[in-house]
Amino acid sequence: MKTPVLNLNNETVGEIELDETVFGVPVRADILTRMVNWQLAKRRAGTHKAKGIKDIAGTTKKPYRQKGTGRARQGSLRSPQFRGGAVIFGPVVRSHEHDLTKKVRKLALKTALAAKQAEGKLIVLDAAAAESHKTKELALRLKAFGLKSALIIDGANLDENFKKAARNIPLFDVLPEQGANVYDILRRDTLMLTRNAVEQLEARLK
Repeated sequence: MKTPVLNLNNETVGEIELDETVFGVPVRADILTRMVNWQLAKRRAGTHKAKGIKDIAGTTKKPYRQKGTGRARQGSLRSPQFRGGAVIFGPVVRSHEHDLTKKVRKLALKTALAAKQAEGKLIVLDAAAAESHKTKELALRLKAFGLKSALIIDGANLDENFKKAARNIPLFDVLPEQGANVYDILRRDTLMLTRNAVEQLEARLK
Protein backbone atom coordinates (compact mmCIF):
# COMPACT_ATOMS: atom_id res chain seq x y z
CA MET A 1 0.00 0.00 0.00
CA LYS A 2 1.25 3.47 -0.88
CA THR A 3 1.13 6.42 1.48
CA PRO A 4 2.38 10.00 1.09
CA VAL A 5 5.56 11.18 2.81
CA LEU A 6 5.32 14.56 4.53
CA ASN A 7 7.85 17.00 5.90
CA LEU A 8 7.53 18.81 9.25
CA ASN A 9 5.60 21.62 7.54
CA ASN A 10 2.86 19.15 6.55
CA GLU A 11 3.86 19.31 2.88
CA THR A 12 3.94 16.22 0.65
CA VAL A 13 7.49 15.49 -0.49
CA GLY A 14 7.12 11.98 -1.89
CA GLU A 15 5.53 8.57 -1.52
CA ILE A 16 6.43 5.32 0.20
CA GLU A 17 5.29 1.71 -0.22
CA LEU A 18 4.23 0.13 3.08
CA ASP A 19 4.64 -3.64 3.40
CA GLU A 20 1.26 -5.39 3.59
CA THR A 21 2.67 -8.13 5.82
CA VAL A 22 3.46 -5.50 8.48
CA PHE A 23 0.98 -2.64 8.02
CA GLY A 24 -1.88 -4.66 6.53
CA VAL A 25 -2.45 -7.50 9.01
CA PRO A 26 -5.99 -7.95 10.45
CA VAL A 27 -6.61 -5.85 13.56
CA ARG A 28 -7.18 -8.14 16.54
CA ALA A 29 -8.20 -6.49 19.80
CA ASP A 30 -7.48 -9.69 21.78
CA ILE A 31 -3.81 -9.68 20.74
CA LEU A 32 -3.44 -5.98 21.59
CA THR A 33 -5.08 -6.53 24.99
CA ARG A 34 -2.76 -9.42 25.85
CA MET A 35 0.30 -7.38 24.87
CA VAL A 36 -0.71 -4.27 26.83
CA ASN A 37 -1.47 -6.37 29.92
CA TRP A 38 1.93 -8.08 29.56
CA GLN A 39 3.75 -4.74 29.28
CA LEU A 40 1.96 -3.16 32.23
CA ALA A 41 2.43 -6.27 34.38
CA LYS A 42 6.21 -6.02 33.83
CA ARG A 43 6.16 -2.41 35.05
CA ARG A 44 4.42 -3.19 38.34
CA ALA A 45 6.72 -2.91 41.34
CA GLY A 46 5.02 -5.68 43.31
CA THR A 47 6.25 -4.18 46.60
CA HIS A 48 2.83 -4.19 48.29
CA LYS A 49 2.74 -6.21 51.52
CA ALA A 50 0.43 -6.82 54.46
CA LYS A 51 1.63 -8.26 57.77
CA GLY A 52 1.07 -11.95 58.33
CA ILE A 53 0.96 -13.49 61.82
CA LYS A 54 4.74 -14.02 61.80
CA ASP A 55 5.28 -10.29 61.15
CA ILE A 56 3.17 -9.04 64.09
CA ALA A 57 5.06 -8.02 67.23
CA GLY A 58 3.53 -9.52 70.37
CA THR A 59 3.46 -12.44 72.74
CA THR A 60 3.11 -16.01 71.57
CA LYS A 61 1.41 -17.00 74.82
CA LYS A 62 -2.05 -18.51 74.67
CA PRO A 63 -4.46 -15.74 75.85
CA TYR A 64 -6.39 -17.99 78.23
CA ARG A 65 -7.05 -21.65 78.84
CA GLN A 66 -8.77 -23.76 76.20
CA LYS A 67 -11.84 -24.83 78.16
CA GLY A 68 -14.08 -23.68 80.93
CA THR A 69 -14.18 -19.92 80.28
CA GLY A 70 -17.38 -19.86 78.22
CA ARG A 71 -15.60 -17.97 75.47
CA ALA A 72 -14.38 -19.10 72.06
CA ARG A 73 -11.03 -20.84 72.13
CA GLN A 74 -8.08 -18.64 71.12
CA GLY A 75 -4.46 -19.51 70.41
CA SER A 76 -2.90 -16.08 69.83
CA LEU A 77 -3.61 -12.39 70.27
CA ARG A 78 -1.84 -11.84 66.96
CA SER A 79 -4.65 -13.60 65.08
CA PRO A 80 -6.68 -11.57 62.51
CA GLN A 81 -9.84 -11.41 64.64
CA PHE A 82 -8.07 -9.20 67.20
CA ARG A 83 -7.33 -5.52 66.77
CA GLY A 84 -3.73 -5.08 65.58
CA GLY A 85 -3.63 -8.68 64.41
CA ALA A 86 -2.54 -10.19 61.11
CA VAL A 87 -4.15 -9.92 57.68
CA ILE A 88 -5.33 -13.16 56.12
CA PHE A 89 -4.45 -13.68 52.43
CA GLY A 90 -3.08 -10.13 52.18
CA PRO A 91 -0.80 -8.99 49.35
CA VAL A 92 2.82 -10.14 49.45
CA VAL A 93 5.98 -8.94 47.68
CA ARG A 94 6.04 -10.65 44.29
CA SER A 95 6.64 -10.18 40.59
CA HIS A 96 3.57 -9.65 38.40
CA GLU A 97 5.40 -10.70 35.22
CA HIS A 98 3.98 -13.49 33.10
CA ASP A 99 5.11 -15.17 29.90
CA LEU A 100 4.09 -14.14 26.40
CA THR A 101 5.67 -15.83 23.40
CA LYS A 102 7.85 -13.91 20.95
CA LYS A 103 5.48 -14.85 18.15
CA VAL A 104 2.54 -13.14 19.90
CA ARG A 105 4.63 -10.08 20.81
CA LYS A 106 5.75 -9.69 17.19
CA LEU A 107 2.18 -10.06 15.93
CA ALA A 108 0.97 -7.51 18.50
CA LEU A 109 3.40 -4.85 17.25
CA LYS A 110 2.34 -5.52 13.65
CA THR A 111 -1.30 -5.29 14.71
CA ALA A 112 -0.75 -1.95 16.49
CA LEU A 113 0.89 -0.51 13.36
CA ALA A 114 -1.88 -1.90 11.15
CA ALA A 115 -4.56 -0.47 13.48
CA LYS A 116 -3.14 3.06 13.12
CA GLN A 117 -2.92 2.63 9.35
CA ALA A 118 -6.52 1.35 9.16
CA GLU A 119 -7.79 4.30 11.23
CA GLY A 120 -5.96 6.79 9.02
CA LYS A 121 -3.83 7.89 11.96
CA LEU A 122 -0.45 6.90 10.54
CA ILE A 123 1.75 9.70 9.19
CA VAL A 124 5.08 9.05 7.46
CA LEU A 125 7.65 11.83 7.82
CA ASP A 126 10.61 12.41 5.55
CA ALA A 127 12.81 13.04 8.61
CA ALA A 128 12.53 14.04 12.26
CA ALA A 129 15.27 16.64 12.61
CA ALA A 130 15.36 20.14 14.03
CA GLU A 131 17.85 22.96 13.59
CA SER A 132 17.36 24.13 17.16
CA HIS A 133 16.59 22.48 20.49
CA LYS A 134 13.94 25.15 21.22
CA THR A 135 10.52 23.66 21.98
CA LYS A 136 8.59 26.68 20.67
CA GLU A 137 9.97 26.33 17.13
CA LEU A 138 9.13 22.63 16.86
CA ALA A 139 5.69 23.13 18.45
CA LEU A 140 4.80 25.69 15.77
CA ARG A 141 5.84 23.29 13.00
CA LEU A 142 3.87 20.38 14.48
CA LYS A 143 0.83 22.66 14.88
CA ALA A 144 0.41 22.46 11.09
CA PHE A 145 -0.66 18.81 11.50
CA GLY A 146 -3.46 19.74 13.94
CA LEU A 147 -2.57 16.92 16.32
CA LYS A 148 -3.53 16.68 19.99
CA SER A 149 -1.25 13.77 20.85
CA ALA A 150 1.27 11.76 18.87
CA LEU A 151 4.09 9.25 19.11
CA ILE A 152 7.01 10.01 16.80
CA ILE A 153 9.28 7.07 15.98
CA ASP A 154 12.58 7.69 14.19
CA GLY A 155 15.39 5.35 13.19
CA ALA A 156 17.96 3.88 15.55
CA ASN A 157 19.73 7.25 16.04
CA LEU A 158 17.49 10.13 17.16
CA ASP A 159 18.29 13.70 16.21
CA GLU A 160 19.42 15.26 19.50
CA ASN A 161 17.89 18.68 18.80
CA PHE A 162 14.54 17.14 17.82
CA LYS A 163 14.52 14.93 20.90
CA LYS A 164 15.20 17.87 23.24
CA ALA A 165 12.71 20.16 21.50
CA ALA A 166 9.89 17.59 21.66
CA ARG A 167 10.55 16.75 25.31
CA ASN A 168 8.42 19.61 26.67
CA ILE A 169 5.48 19.32 24.26
CA PRO A 170 2.53 17.82 26.18
CA LEU A 171 1.21 14.47 24.86
CA PHE A 172 4.04 14.13 22.30
CA ASP A 173 6.59 11.34 22.70
CA VAL A 174 9.71 10.53 20.67
CA LEU A 175 11.22 7.04 20.51
CA PRO A 176 13.93 5.30 18.47
CA GLU A 177 12.83 2.36 16.32
CA GLN A 178 14.15 -0.22 18.79
CA GLY A 179 11.92 1.32 21.49
CA ALA A 180 8.70 0.95 19.47
CA ASN A 181 6.11 -0.85 21.57
CA VAL A 182 2.38 -1.55 21.53
CA TYR A 183 1.43 0.36 24.70
CA ASP A 184 3.07 3.64 23.63
CA ILE A 185 1.61 3.36 20.12
CA LEU A 186 -1.93 2.87 21.43
CA ARG A 187 -1.80 5.50 24.19
CA ARG A 188 -1.23 8.31 21.67
CA ASP A 189 -3.84 9.30 19.10
CA THR A 190 -1.53 9.54 16.06
CA LEU A 191 1.56 7.57 15.06
CA MET A 192 4.27 9.40 13.11
CA LEU A 193 7.04 7.29 11.53
CA THR A 194 10.07 8.55 9.64
CA ARG A 195 11.24 6.82 6.44
CA ASN A 196 14.09 5.26 8.43
CA ALA A 197 11.69 3.96 11.07
CA VAL A 198 9.44 2.37 8.42
CA GLU A 199 12.38 0.60 6.78
CA GLN A 200 13.81 -0.64 10.08
CA LEU A 201 10.43 -1.78 11.45
CA GLU A 202 9.68 -3.69 8.24
CA ALA A 203 13.11 -5.37 8.37
CA ARG A 204 12.53 -6.28 12.03
CA LEU A 205 8.96 -7.59 11.67
CA LYS A 206 8.97 -9.39 8.29
